[in-house]
Amino acid sequence: MRSDVDHLPPAQQEELARTTRVLLDEFAVATSRATQPWKKNGKVRKIVLFGSYARGDWVDEPENGYQSDYDLLIIVSHPDLTEIADYWYVAEDKILRDPAITRPVNIIVHTLDEVNRGLSRGEYFWVDIARDGVVLYDLPGSELATPMPLTAADAYEMASEYLAKQLPAVDRWLKLAAVSCAESETDPEWAKNAAFNLHQAAETAYTCFLLVRSHYVPRSHNLKFLRSLAEDREPRLVDAWPRATKIDRRRFELAKRAYVEARYSAAYAIDSDDLQAIRSAVTLLRDTVETVSREWLDGLRQKADL
Repeated sequence: MRSDVDHLPPAQQEELARTTRVLLDEFAVATSRATQPWKKNGKVRKIVLFGSYARGDWVDEPENGYQSDYDLLIIVSHPDLTEIADYWYVAEDKILRDPAITRPVNIIVHTLDEVNRGLSRGEYFWVDIARDGVVLYDLPGSELATPMPLTAADAYEMASEYLAKQLPAVDRWLKLAAVSCAESETDPEWAKNAAFNLHQAAETAYTCFLLVRSHYVPRSHNLKFLRSLAEDREPRLVDAWPRATKIDRRRFELAKRAYVEARYSAAYAIDSDDLQAIRSAVTLLRDTVETVSREWLDGLRQKADL
């Protein structure tokens, strides 16, 4: 695994260095007043850049509404330190508000044991990180296990099970959304239910795709993060969400915010035009996920000679 970012322009190198400092500094603050030994002595063992900025095929077109995110894996010394709300929320918020960091930053947090178990099972997500990732911070003794790639037959079996379970779940959320949309024509309060159901359908669609293609999905309900991870692996998923105009981007934000705000915020509002546009986007997303997932399965089946 390489440990330099020389392939990136200076601006991106500076942003990643600043992001790394914020993550380390805020983690130190979060653990500084601990009494439990595992927490007081908690450590960040490794920070790894993965995804398009690690591979070198990022997109940086903010004027067109498309800009690749920085994706970072943080490896910590104890499972409880992986809790975003307890140890990483402040750092994420500082990074989001930092005017010197202009590109979105996504983090996933795991222990070394979790990562190495994934590598030993040959899970594509971790194998890809081990192959393409760039180490931004490293403690001695934090080496990754040697990847043990899955056989095509095993990969086919796992991916088939994920698709069989997750795709019907997407359809159930879409069915609930259709009922809620219909009810909202006479009772506007149903619009919030429809928005939440559409968020869940989109989240489940991305979960389906990520599990089929990489055998991993982060512990996150953030639709933008899931979209970023999925589109990084399959550009055809980009078409589901138009982003060239302000109204396109606003509608995606409505869908993203619906997970919390449609249930708990009196200020959340969405009209029928927005609902229908989001419903069309999620339906296209679902159909594209099915198409690309079945193509992936066909490729695995051929490799396995099944």
